[in-house]
Amino acid sequence: MARTIGKNLDRFKVVVTKSTVPVGTAEKVRGAVREVTKGDFAVASNPEFLKEGAAIDDFMKPDRVVLGVDDPRAEELLRELYSPFVRSGSPILFMDIPSAEVTKYAANAMLATRISFMNQIADLCERVGADVFSVRKGIASDSRIGPAFLFPGPGYGGSCFPKDVKALVHTARSVGMAPELFDAVEAVNGRQKQVMFQKLCGLVGDVRGKTIAVWGLAFKAGTDDMRESPAVALIDALLAAGAKVQAHDPEAMTVAHGIWGDRVTLVAEPYAALAGPTPSASSPNGWCIARRTSIASSRRCERP
Repeated sequence: MARTIGKNLDRFKVVVTKSTVPVGTAEKVRGAVREVTKGDFAVASNPEFLKEGAAIDDFMKPDRVVLGVDDPRAEELLRELYSPFVRSGSPILFMDIPSAEVTKYAANAMLATRISFMNQIADLCERVGADVFSVRKGIASDSRIGPAFLFPGPGYGGSCFPKDVKALVHTARSVGMAPELFDAVEAVNGRQKQVMFQKLCGLVGDVRGKTIAVWGLAFKAGTDDMRESPAVALIDALLAAGAKVQAHDPEAMTVAHGIWGDRVTLVAEPYAALAGPTPSASSPNGWCIARRTSIASSRRCERP
């Protein structure tokens, strides 16, 4: 792509890397463009901070715009480009290109760290008899800390946090750094994804032959993204242990069917997951249940 851009340069252009990319990518882009053109151009880094399920709103009303530049012409053009989107006062932060590239990874690693931190605090609370939700309120009220991303849960997933923490670990090692904290964040999250299965087994014993209902499959509400979802780890563990699984998600049914096929019974209504282990086309209380043969049946089901 960079070489294609270079071959078609007819006047000064700013080549912007927008996706989350490893540190140093902008320089590789610059080199690739320079190989095929003698035209005038600049390179900039503009990492995105869009949340899944809220991308349009985040683009139209960003809380900040990060731009890595090393050419004043690029800065001028990018400032003009983004000015309509920051009229409410959100800052445009200009910095050098490597700093912009690191900022994206650092932001996601910080959020991932808060999640892993709170999950370890939850583990500690259970062991000493404390209430993690009271503890959360106590620390979140500190203005230096705040409440965001301090909810205990089954671990983080999705397309960003796992990948970006791994990328930060790789980058750190490639420059001779020992990323102990980033390694710990990833390790804690990996263990946390097994906690729900362990708790379930602690409550019901051997799950072999038992039917387990699972509500929520995507890593985040309002999306169908199941990449690195804690629900995948839970259901895989249940299936490996011989359990039968009936599951529902308002968005991710098609994706889930692609992962497990007929090994998991996907149902069209949340409470239908609580029906008996051999569901029929509809349950006695009127909830519609997807047959094992095809998830398409759940899309045709309606409440009577």
